[in-house]
Amino acid sequence: MNFLYPGFLFALLAIAIPIVIHLFNFRKFKKVYFSNVQFLKEAKEQNSSREKLKNLLVLLCRVLAIVFLVLAFARPFISSGNKHNPGERNVISIYIDNSYSMETVNKEGSLLDEAKRKAKEIAKSYDINDQFRLITNDFEGKHQRLVNKEEFLQFLDEIKISPASKTLQQVINRQQASFMVGRNEISFLLSDFQNSFVGSKSLTANKEINYTFIKLNANSLPNISIDSVWSLSPVHQPGQAEKIVVQLRNYGEEQASGIALKLTINKQQKAIGNITVEAGKSVKDTLSFSGLQSGWQKGTIDIKDFPLTFDDGLNFSFKVSNEMKVLNIAGNPSDKYIKALFASDNYFKLTEMAESNIKYSSFSDYSLIVLNGLKEPSSGLAQQLKAYVQNGGSVVVFPDLDANGNVYSAFLTGLSLPSVQQLNSGPPVASSMDLKNSVFKDVFDQVPKNIDLPLVSRYFSYNEQNTNAKENILELPLNRFLFAKYNVGAGKVYLSSSSLDIEDNSLPKHPVFVPLMYKIAFASAKEQPLYYTIGLNNVLESEKISLLTNQSLKLVSDDVEVIPEVRQTAGKTLLYVADQIKKSGFYELKKADSVLAVMAFNDNRTESDMHYATETALNKLFGKQKVSVFNSKKDAQSLNIEVKNSSSELWKLCLILAIVFLAAEILLIRFFNNIKNIEIS
Repeated sequence: MNFLYPGFLFALLAIAIPIVIHLFNFRKFKKVYFSNVQFLKEAKEQNSSREKLKNLLVLLCRVLAIVFLVLAFARPFISSGNKHNPGERNVISIYIDNSYSMETVNKEGSLLDEAKRKAKEIAKSYDINDQFRLITNDFEGKHQRLVNKEEFLQFLDEIKISPASKTLQQVINRQQASFMVGRNEISFLLSDFQNSFVGSKSLTANKEINYTFIKLNANSLPNISIDSVWSLSPVHQPGQAEKIVVQLRNYGEEQASGIALKLTINKQQKAIGNITVEAGKSVKDTLSFSGLQSGWQKGTIDIKDFPLTFDDGLNFSFKVSNEMKVLNIAGNPSDKYIKALFASDNYFKLTEMAESNIKYSSFSDYSLIVLNGLKEPSSGLAQQLKAYVQNGGSVVVFPDLDANGNVYSAFLTGLSLPSVQQLNSGPPVASSMDLKNSVFKDVFDQVPKNIDLPLVSRYFSYNEQNTNAKENILELPLNRFLFAKYNVGAGKVYLSSSSLDIEDNSLPKHPVFVPLMYKIAFASAKEQPLYYTIGLNNVLESEKISLLTNQSLKLVSDDVEVIPEVRQTAGKTLLYVADQIKKSGFYELKKADSVLAVMAFNDNRTESDMHYATETALNKLFGKQKVSVFNSKKDAQSLNIEVKNSSSELWKLCLILAIVFLAAEILLIRFFNNIKNIEIS
């Protein structure tokens, strides 16, 4: 048995008081005179023995009452099954949840402050020779090493709210990573245990580690979050109309009405909105704006929702370009359809190359490459185009139907496309359109009943084997296609079964040809993501960046500068930032003083859901493995005893026994041999 407040045991000296009283026996006697006392001798002896027994019982009751009263104040407890070896050193690993949800306030203050106080109390209950390890959502390297109690308490004072978000399984894995045999590993986790943090899957933990969860109780708060945003504009051109879709989510139990939306581009307000979100639902709203200049745009969507504000704004960025580069590699330089198509819009910058003079090194400069009527496409061209496509490029192939079918088969196979089966010719046949395909999205306001369709008189049929990565855009009878899309790597290849010769088909002069090719070109634009999420997106992609020896890139914000690890791949540059980005906002990607891109970062929205796992749910996640789950509403010192020793307190029993012995003393004095003492003389 141990004591929480052993200093109170000095009060046991108070048992000397009833003992002194008993020894000196401060009693007064009344004298009664008798003429003859021989008849009183037997009665006197009998009363004296009863009186001595009574006094001893009263003394015992008083002493025991004082003893148990003092013990009640000393708070005794008994360990009930501590499995740790007392001969081994204790290593105490304490996880402090410092995510945004820990800013929530209860009667104890913020949850983070309460967690730090509990952690200090737990640490102080261990011996000076025990070692400690601190873990937060930041997973900092300095917290990996073991420290003494004094240094651990200093680490606790340095903890601040962080945008980093981890799952319960990740935290357990982090604690288990440093497990060593021959030590008493004790693990504490202090958190509000949001549902998003706990998850719903069963958890696995090391059975050699004693796990204790301390659940901090937050007040239930409603919350409206800007969940996500995306653009409806396939490309961004100067002065053109833009549409942004924003999604809001209501995590509360009541409807939220009149939520004001504000869209800001480059610190200028561009659009506003007003929206109502049902309880527990998501809703989308479209904001339209225009008048953008070329260059990188910094956008922000804001709402006002108190008291939780970390998810009330969302940053995004995109580039408005003056041009899109398109390459046309033509087998017949006199062909006019591709040139007429892209030369009619100043946004497209068309470059033409002859089949005999192809510059492979320039492929990465173009968003779209069109192969028009190549007579002898080579395997080298197929190899270069495949690398281009796998890195996200787009290629359109219009074959030359008079070319050697075997040559085209070898070329197409090199692009992971089907080989040529045969050349088909005959009376013109009508094709059909897959109007649900993304290429035709927003092309038709209303589809006529008797729509005019392209006619085809000559075309290749292909040996189709694997159609999983294929989408038919324009179809022909007998399960054949006129125009289809194939996904190859990160890019796309559009294959036509007929040429751009008007004698072979009517597609080059058909009204659908222009939107078809424009939508393919727009879809081939290399757009970076509108935003990244802190803690989730640690690898950033950029267009190919050429660096000199000892030259580096850096991400720069107002008060932060990050130097990412740079890795070059074919067609793009990868930037590894690990956990260096800790603050939401806009970061400029710079090479020396030149701004190459602007990247937006936002906080993780998993912290927006303010619903919490119950103690029963936490126990179920571990199945048969026993873990200790405590509620922080308990008295802090009692909690320390229970979580440290899995112990039971005895102060209530001691208090009851003290009252019992006081009552016994009263009963003895009142009812046991209640006869006055008489001195005879």
